Amino acid sequence: MKLNQLSDNAGSRKSRMRVGRGIGSTKGKTAGRGGKGQTARTGVRIKGFEGGQMPLHMRMPKRGFNNIFRLDLVEVNIGRLQAAIDAGKLGTDGKIDGASLVKAGVLRRVRDGVRLLGDGELKAKIQIEVAGASKAAIAAVEKAGGQVIVNKPAVEEPVKA
Repeated sequence: MKLNQLSDNAGSRKSRMRVGRGIGSTKGKTAGRGGKGQTARTGVRIKGFEGGQMPLHMRMPKRGFNNIFRLDLVEVNIGRLQAAIDAGKLGTDGKIDGASLVKAGVLRRVRDGVRLLGDGELKAKIQIEVAGASKAAIAAVEKAGGQVIVNKPAVEEPVKA
């Protein structure tokens, strides 16, 4: 078989209907859009409009809330740190922080800070500075002889008028 012998499945491609070509073509005058008004126009139809009745999306009860002050922390597991140390990307001497994790390729970006989680096993003695850490992660680092320094990221206070 050659490229010029390939063909589509029968019925998979449908040619478009040419509209507005006279009343004898069955798609003339209004071009299949019915009468005049809002629904015959383009770009102005109200989605979810129910003829003046309260629309369904407004009748439903509202739930939840988005905290605009919530910090977006990047999570990293201690197993991932150990893998980077074993690969020689991350050194155990000196303090490990968000910038060194990005430089080593463990993280892509720091966002509002790094949160250390306790999944995996850590054998190396490290000193790591993070914005947050789970109890299991702190216990695992201290068990390996290391130290976790938790620095809460600076949160901007809302301006009071």
